[in-house]
Amino acid sequence: MKKIVISMLALGGALALQPALAQDGESLFKSKACAACHSIDAKLVGPSYKEVAAKYAGQADAAAMLAGKIKNGTQGTWGPIPMPPNAVTDEEAKILAEWVLSQK
Repeated sequence: MKKIVISMLALGGALALQPALAQDGESLFKSKACAACHSIDAKLVGPSYKEVAAKYAGQADAAAMLAGKIKNGTQGTWGPIPMPPNAVTDEEAKILAEWVLSQK
């Protein structure tokens, strides 16, 4: 019985850690609604991530600013179509922003 309980606890712990382990930009991009409007290298509804990275290249506060736009939404930066707020945590928004800015 102890072996079963210990195995179940280990499995539960591993499953609980799985989202934390998968927290890289590309995984988040694929798991969130981002791909409905954005791609890495072609404009869809919104700009490509390469365009975004080029626009904000060299700006010291770019990651923080972009993380805020990802989390809270924005309008008017890339045209009249608004980007709605996204269901992401502050940490996920930061990871996504840094990943977007790394696209060259």
